[in-house]
Amino acid sequence: MLKKNQIEEAEITAMSSDGNGIAKIDGMVVFVPYTAVGDKLKIRIVKVQKNYSFGIIEEILQPSPDRVDDHCPVYKKCGGCAFRHISYEAELRHKAEFVQSNLRRLGGLDPVMLPITPSPLVQGYRNKAQYPIREYDGKIEAGFFAKRSHRVISCASCDLQPAFFEQILEYTKQFLEEYHISAYDEQTGKGKVRHLYIRYGEVSGEVMVCLVVNSERLPHAAEYVEGLLKVCPQVVSVVLNINREQNNVILGQKCITLYGKDTIEDTLCDVRFELSPLSFYQVNRQAAEKLYRLAAEMAQFEGNELLIDLYCGAGTIGLSMASKVRELIGVEIVPDAVENAKENAKRCGVENARFICADAKEAAAQLAAENLHPDVIVVDPPRKGCDLEVLQAIAAMAPKRLVMISCNSASLARDCKELEALGYHLEKAAPVDLFPRTTHVETVVLLSQQKPDDTIEIDLDLDELDATSAELKATYQEIKDYVLKEFGLKVSSLYISQVKRKCGIEVGENYNLPKSENARVPQCPKEKEDAIKAALKYYAMI
Repeated sequence: MLKKNQIEEAEITAMSSDGNGIAKIDGMVVFVPYTAVGDKLKIRIVKVQKNYSFGIIEEILQPSPDRVDDHCPVYKKCGGCAFRHISYEAELRHKAEFVQSNLRRLGGLDPVMLPITPSPLVQGYRNKAQYPIREYDGKIEAGFFAKRSHRVISCASCDLQPAFFEQILEYTKQFLEEYHISAYDEQTGKGKVRHLYIRYGEVSGEVMVCLVVNSERLPHAAEYVEGLLKVCPQVVSVVLNINREQNNVILGQKCITLYGKDTIEDTLCDVRFELSPLSFYQVNRQAAEKLYRLAAEMAQFEGNELLIDLYCGAGTIGLSMASKVRELIGVEIVPDAVENAKENAKRCGVENARFICADAKEAAAQLAAENLHPDVIVVDPPRKGCDLEVLQAIAAMAPKRLVMISCNSASLARDCKELEALGYHLEKAAPVDLFPRTTHVETVVLLSQQKPDDTIEIDLDLDELDATSAELKATYQEIKDYVLKEFGLKVSSLYISQVKRKCGIEVGENYNLPKSENARVPQCPKEKEDAIKAALKYYAMI
């Protein structure tokens, strides 16, 4: 059994989805941050759990070929990047593996995997930054939140953002200090300025500066604007966003323009867009173009399709495809974004599009009730994925093809599994890297409608089949194999079903129950119960 502060030699053999290297010491998994597959290390154990541990690098005995030098001063403090210590090629390899693993492990899916698409830019790609502003010991600080905390790590310069963002941030800090304008305090709910939010139109060159405030006004606003224009002449819009709620949401719903335009302009896939502070827009424009063009290829448009774009935001995805279809219907819940989408369509001369302001599941049900039968649906849901009602409404509309774009391959796997049960087959998947050096990766997939005469031949082991469980993510045999491999224990189907029932997972009504009322049933020992629970967690069943 490992102990805290124990020093061990180990080799990193895998990478977790959150960017930690994985080693095995005496059969126990040890997560070690800032390591690369192939590193041979001396590791200090810093935390020991029942089934896994955490370690830190004590000494690099032999570096991995993937390892590179990093010069970011706050890399190991800031919660933004996870892969600055490995080459970009290695990062892409790991991200592609994460996506394929989630689809297989969580969804039981095995689509054709297309090669991962790299980002054209690895540095300076972000067109948006949101800096929390806080006050420590009487001094204004701004930068990024530390990992798993709301403690601000002061850092004006970030390789992922355009260099001029630093000038705007430094000027804003100086302005707040000069005029004694308070920073927001999360504990008390007092203080005026919460965040600095910068948005940049890469093609237009236009810059929007937005201060998120816990008030209806900014003292000395005219002076702020005057100084800001000297620091960054590209600024065409200065906006106050009002957020007086005591929560972790960055933006409120009300905006007041202090200077210039209410929006800025940018171009994506040859379509011009106007963007308000509340509009969704991909932070990596050049990589987003690759993502959307790949999605259009998967949709296989012939020119006469009805296309529905769910979670359409400012209309970026749908409008980029409008010229390829007969009609486009976009759906979005944020009113400002819908108005942006309508204006964007008008500005670009797109006459075959309309936009609905509604929750995606409500709109999907409404469109289904209107007896609309789209040929293609494109859906780009939030990180949590789609509600079951949305997936059911999509299936009810019976599109021939469904193209889903996701920033979370775990929720994507779950949604595709549900869609398979609703009559759609996952044909192909393609990772696209929009967020170099971070753990995030986008995935675009194609699902096609299964015709009634489509048949698939499968072999079923009825002894291992839990036919009533809608939440099944792993077979009994997979759970047995995991427990044997990780813990060296053999467990029976009976023990697994007992633990599943304890964890609230539905199993067959009579599955592994005694044959007679007086039969004596052996109960799962504690050691094996813990091992089975670890397997259920591994397969995301609990």
